Amino acid sequence: MAQEITNFARFYTAFNKLAYDGEREEFKKSLVLQYTWNRTDSLREMTRDEYNRCCDVLEELAGLKDERKKRRSECLKLMQRLGIDTTCWARINSFCQDPRIAGKPFARLSVEDLEALAVKLRTIWRKGGLRHGNNNEQQSVAVTGIFVNPNATKN
Repeated sequence: MAQEITNFARFYTAFNKLAYDGEREEFKKSLVLQYTWNRTDSLREMTRDEYNRCCDVLEELAGLKDERKKRRSECLKLMQRLGIDTTCWARINSFCQDPRIAGKPFARLSVEDLEALAVKLRTIWRKGGLRHGNNNEQQSVAVTGIFVNPNATKN
């Protein structure tokens, strides 16, 4: 069987946030055994479904899911304030994929990435918002191709 998972960052991010007294390696092995139904104690031998279920539970236990949800909501509100149409995921992703903003789609941003994005969005807001052209109708930011509302209120 070919190895299905090659990057274990998601597992270790959540695993390292858990408080545990004792041998961490034994704790990791017991978790892997639990989610593979005693088939293996190696992360490398987990199937993608087993790995995802395990990581989902670990993230919930570590409080990462709630934190990510909170940070995503914060960033979406800041984007809305800048006039980005947050009802359209294509526009959100297009904006976030700009290397000067985040460099990847919004759904792929980690908690740390979302925190950095919020700082950038607040900085853009403080410096006067996104650049606009001369047209008072729908205007577009030249680099990202995002349509912004020129009449967006600044709160």
